[in-house]
Amino acid sequence: MESITGTSIGVTIGITIILMGFCSFMTGQAIANTWRPSYQLVPYGLLLGLVDRFLVYALFKGELLSLTGYIFDTVILFAILFAAFRLTQVNKMLSQYPWLYERVGPFAFRAREGADVR
Repeated sequence: MESITGTSIGVTIGITIILMGFCSFMTGQAIANTWRPSYQLVPYGLLLGLVDRFLVYALFKGELLSLTGYIFDTVILFAILFAAFRLTQVNKMLSQYPWLYERVGPFAFRAREGADVR
Protein backbone atom coordinates (compact mmCIF):
# COMPACT_ATOMS: atom_id res chain seq x y z
CA MET A 1 0.00 0.00 0.00
CA GLU A 2 2.84 2.42 0.77
CA SER A 3 4.21 1.97 -2.74
CA ILE A 4 0.90 3.20 -4.17
CA THR A 5 0.15 6.09 -1.80
CA GLY A 6 3.72 7.24 -1.11
CA THR A 7 3.07 7.23 2.65
CA SER A 8 1.81 5.00 5.44
CA ILE A 9 -1.77 3.78 5.72
CA GLY A 10 -2.30 5.82 8.90
CA VAL A 11 -1.32 9.05 7.20
CA THR A 12 -3.54 8.19 4.24
CA ILE A 13 -6.51 7.60 6.53
CA GLY A 14 -5.83 10.66 8.68
CA ILE A 15 -5.00 13.23 6.04
CA THR A 16 -6.79 11.98 2.92
CA ILE A 17 -9.95 10.43 4.30
CA ILE A 18 -10.58 12.40 7.48
CA LEU A 19 -9.10 15.89 6.97
CA MET A 20 -9.28 16.31 3.20
CA GLY A 21 -12.43 14.17 3.03
CA PHE A 22 -14.14 16.71 5.28
CA CYS A 23 -12.91 19.52 3.03
CA SER A 24 -14.17 17.60 0.01
CA PHE A 25 -17.57 17.06 1.61
CA MET A 26 -17.92 20.74 2.48
CA THR A 27 -16.87 21.75 -1.05
CA GLY A 28 -19.47 19.46 -2.60
CA GLN A 29 -22.14 20.91 -0.34
CA ALA A 30 -21.12 24.49 -1.14
CA ILE A 31 -21.30 23.91 -4.89
CA ALA A 32 -24.70 22.20 -4.62
CA ASN A 33 -26.09 24.89 -2.28
CA THR A 34 -25.29 27.59 -4.83
CA TRP A 35 -26.99 25.62 -7.64
CA ARG A 36 -23.83 25.37 -9.69
CA PRO A 37 -23.44 22.50 -12.20
CA SER A 38 -21.55 19.32 -11.31
CA TYR A 39 -18.74 19.89 -13.83
CA GLN A 40 -17.48 22.63 -11.54
CA LEU A 41 -16.50 19.92 -9.05
CA VAL A 42 -13.61 18.79 -11.27
CA PRO A 43 -11.17 21.69 -10.76
CA TYR A 44 -11.92 21.78 -7.04
CA GLY A 45 -11.29 18.05 -6.75
CA LEU A 46 -7.98 18.33 -8.58
CA LEU A 47 -6.89 21.19 -6.31
CA LEU A 48 -7.91 19.28 -3.20
CA GLY A 49 -5.75 16.39 -4.41
CA LEU A 50 -2.78 18.75 -4.74
CA VAL A 51 -3.34 20.14 -1.25
CA ASP A 52 -3.55 16.61 0.10
CA ARG A 53 -0.23 15.67 -1.53
CA PHE A 54 1.42 18.80 -0.12
CA LEU A 55 0.14 18.17 3.40
CA VAL A 56 1.40 14.57 3.31
CA TYR A 57 4.78 15.83 2.13
CA ALA A 58 5.07 18.79 4.53
CA LEU A 59 3.79 17.10 7.68
CA PHE A 60 4.82 13.47 7.31
CA LYS A 61 7.70 13.47 4.79
CA GLY A 62 5.70 11.59 2.19
CA GLU A 63 6.49 11.67 -1.51
CA LEU A 64 5.42 15.01 -2.98
CA LEU A 65 5.63 14.02 -6.63
CA SER A 66 4.08 10.56 -6.34
CA LEU A 67 1.74 10.29 -9.33
CA THR A 68 0.10 7.11 -8.06
CA GLY A 69 -0.35 8.72 -4.65
CA TYR A 70 -1.94 11.78 -6.21
CA ILE A 71 -4.29 9.70 -8.35
CA PHE A 72 -5.24 7.42 -5.43
CA ASP A 73 -5.93 10.34 -3.08
CA THR A 74 -7.77 12.36 -5.71
CA VAL A 75 -10.06 9.46 -6.62
CA ILE A 76 -11.05 9.12 -2.96
CA LEU A 77 -11.65 12.87 -2.71
CA PHE A 78 -13.71 12.88 -5.92
CA ALA A 79 -15.93 10.11 -4.57
CA ILE A 80 -16.62 12.12 -1.42
CA LEU A 81 -17.04 15.34 -3.42
CA PHE A 82 -19.62 13.92 -5.84
CA ALA A 83 -21.49 12.08 -3.06
CA ALA A 84 -21.80 15.27 -1.01
CA PHE A 85 -22.87 17.22 -4.09
CA ARG A 86 -25.60 14.75 -4.98
CA LEU A 87 -26.87 14.34 -1.41
CA THR A 88 -27.15 18.09 -1.00
CA GLN A 89 -28.73 18.56 -4.41
CA VAL A 90 -31.39 15.92 -3.71
CA ASN A 91 -32.15 17.37 -0.28
CA LYS A 92 -32.50 20.88 -1.73
CA MET A 93 -34.84 19.73 -4.48
CA LEU A 94 -37.02 17.84 -2.02
CA SER A 95 -37.13 20.65 0.54
CA GLN A 96 -37.82 23.41 -2.00
CA TYR A 97 -40.24 21.52 -4.23
CA PRO A 98 -41.98 18.92 -2.03
CA TRP A 99 -45.15 19.01 -4.15
CA LEU A 100 -43.21 18.09 -7.32
CA TYR A 101 -40.68 15.47 -6.24
CA GLU A 102 -40.37 12.50 -3.91
CA ARG A 103 -37.31 10.68 -2.60
CA VAL A 104 -36.33 7.42 -4.24
CA GLY A 105 -33.09 6.95 -2.30
CA PRO A 106 -30.34 9.01 -0.74
CA PHE A 107 -29.00 10.00 -4.16
CA ALA A 108 -32.17 10.15 -6.25
CA PHE A 109 -35.62 11.65 -6.53
CA ARG A 110 -38.46 11.39 -9.03
CA ALA A 111 -41.47 13.40 -10.09
CA ARG A 112 -44.60 12.75 -8.07
CA GLU A 113 -47.59 11.11 -9.69
CA GLY A 114 -49.68 13.78 -11.42
CA ALA A 115 -47.05 16.51 -10.95
CA ASP A 116 -46.62 18.74 -13.98
CA VAL A 117 -42.81 18.84 -14.25
CA ARG A 118 -41.47 20.49 -17.37
